[in-house]
Amino acid sequence: MDADINVTKADVEKARQQAQIRQQMAGDSKADYSSILQKFNQEQREFYHTHIPTIFQKIQEMEERRIMRMGESMKTYAEVDRQVMPIIGKCLDGIVKAAESVDPKNDSQLVVEAYKSGFEPPGDVEFEDYTQPMKRTVSDNSLSSSREGKPELKFGGKSKGKLWPFIKKNKGAAPEDFSNLPPEQRRKKLQQKVDELNKEIQKEMDQRDAITKMKDVYLKNPQMGDPASLDQKLTEVTQNMEKLRLETQKFEAWLAEVEGRLPGRSEQARRQSGLYDSQTPPTVTNCAQDRESPDGSYTEEQSQESELKVLATDFDDEFDDEEPLPAIGTCKALYTFEGQNEGTISVVEGETLSVIEEDKGDGWTRIRRNEDEEGYVPTSYVEVYLDKNAKGAKTYI
Repeated sequence: MDADINVTKADVEKARQQAQIRQQMAGDSKADYSSILQKFNQEQREFYHTHIPTIFQKIQEMEERRIMRMGESMKTYAEVDRQVMPIIGKCLDGIVKAAESVDPKNDSQLVVEAYKSGFEPPGDVEFEDYTQPMKRTVSDNSLSSSREGKPELKFGGKSKGKLWPFIKKNKGAAPEDFSNLPPEQRRKKLQQKVDELNKEIQKEMDQRDAITKMKDVYLKNPQMGDPASLDQKLTEVTQNMEKLRLETQKFEAWLAEVEGRLPGRSEQARRQSGLYDSQTPPTVTNCAQDRESPDGSYTEEQSQESELKVLATDFDDEFDDEEPLPAIGTCKALYTFEGQNEGTISVVEGETLSVIEEDKGDGWTRIRRNEDEEGYVPTSYVEVYLDKNAKGAKTYI
């Protein structure tokens, strides 16, 4: 613009000022660019040479700690497993020992003793010649028998043939005092329980004496142990002894009650022999039943005479009706008996009934309340008065 003659001096001065302003702006921009570039380069260097390596270093350290913890865990697991292995070995040894101690013979014998019926097999049936007259003598082991020469047939009926009173009905849990058993069996069970409790008390007493001696040793020699550490165990043993004593007193009270109600055996024998030898018509017998099955129920051995009598009159199907068995005496119920088994009959204490078949050594007496109600009751539950002149009554010498 200085070389142009048509431009005024003012225009040249104005252009000069504009050029200076632009140069100033370019310098400022250059300075700002340089400053920002330096800051960028510094931050880039810090990112790649400081921050990123620090992050990776921390990740590496964390992974190394994890690996170390994994190693420690594996080592701890191995040590715990090594400590448990002897215990597992002992358990396996116990299993092997228990398996080796299995006795199949003894186990099967226990099952046999628990479930055997106690019946004896019947005798051989003798050959009967039906071409001969029907009135004949038969063996006691035969299924046939005769009564007064009158042919008869007994195929059961309403408690007329002797039924085995062993078919169990609903049997609940036995009471603690064994009140569901007859007096003699109850006495045995209570006596057995008292003996077991006395043994337990003796064990606790021995343990108490041993702890007391050990405490005395600790008192004299404190370096061997702390005497106070035995106080809790001594207290527990004393409490156990007190509980066992209370339990024993309870069973002893029940036992004394039962023994007070049961007459002595020698007294029974004297009373029997004295009454048999007396001249009074009735005879008093009172037999205690001593046998019991493995589960505490009554048992009975099969008598030699057959309980089912079968006699044919002719070769036709006509039979005379069976006549009821005659009464051979009376009896008085000493205790209440619930006849829950088939073939038995319930009686109430003090009740008087008729005796139609006395005890044959199996612990049961057959009685009748009326013409339709008859069955068996334990002999120990009744006091029997036999008529010496009655047919079928035993003769005592």
